[in-house]
Amino acid sequence: MTEPTAHHAAPWHGTTILSARTADKVVVIGDGQVSMGQTVMKPNAKKVRRLHDGSVIGGFAGATADAFTLFERLEAKLERHNGQLLRAAVELAKDWRTDKYLRNLEAMMIVADKEVTLVVTGNGDVLEPQGGIAAIGSGGNYALSAARALVDYERDPEVLAKKAMQIAADICVYTNDQTTLEIIDIQA
Repeated sequence: MTEPTAHHAAPWHGTTILSARTADKVVVIGDGQVSMGQTVMKPNAKKVRRLHDGSVIGGFAGATADAFTLFERLEAKLERHNGQLLRAAVELAKDWRTDKYLRNLEAMMIVADKEVTLVVTGNGDVLEPQGGIAAIGSGGNYALSAARALVDYERDPEVLAKKAMQIAADICVYTNDQTTLEIIDIQA
């Protein structure tokens, strides 16, 4: 009998990424926790970043090296398609699903610009969330539930996202309160 690999013996967990959008701005926030099994490996990872000269913001859940590869590929698609996020994301999803190398990448992304918020997966999905709120990762369902509960009471997506992430951090052992937040002002 063979020993399970470290990847299978203690899978990596510890990401919560949330995005919220209004007519004024769009926010992507991510926690900083990376865990392996029951051990916190890093409490302050930066899982949210700006792309394409700052006109696109995104966050990732999954294997870090895989996510950086996907961000690089998305950046190239954005360049090729003149910053059109939807088109670039669709092209990335096509490649991700069909390319032998990319197909093995284990990550998900939320990306947003002034016009659209998208969840992009390795299954070829490019999904625009209902109500402008999306979440991925180990604590994604906690953050999504909290954000949906808060949306009728909190109109500022930055405040909403911070409150929802705090709720997720209070509930999910794979989520912490050391967040990175990026904002795009839509009216600017």
